[in-house]
Amino acid sequence: MVGVDGESGALNPEDAKLITLARSVRARNGTDEGAAVRDLDGRTYTASSVDLPSLTLSALDAAVVVAASSGARGLESAAVVTAAQPDDIDPGAVTDLGGSGTPIHVARPDGTPTGLRNA
Repeated sequence: MVGVDGESGALNPEDAKLITLARSVRARNGTDEGAAVRDLDGRTYTASSVDLPSLTLSALDAAVVVAASSGARGLESAAVVTAAQPDDIDPGAVTDLGGSGTPIHVARPDGTPTGLRNA
């Protein structure tokens, strides 16, 4: 599994940081989801879910939008903190910017990883 230490099965520190950032933006904004992505240069971008009358975005989609609008040319990894199950996560935007196979780490609101989904 990309982003996971082969011996211990634990998240590598950079992917664990993405989960921490996703939890932080979720808590700060009081939303159902928070997400963070890391681009190919190591820069991170965060966003929470958006639910406006004229615009609805998942946190993951919003984080990809922030990365793309900031000039990211690809993604190395992503994380989303949500009550949803890994199979419920739509990887479309991550695939668009990061390509297929980009790891998406999914964690519960308390930060406990629940699975990995590849874009």
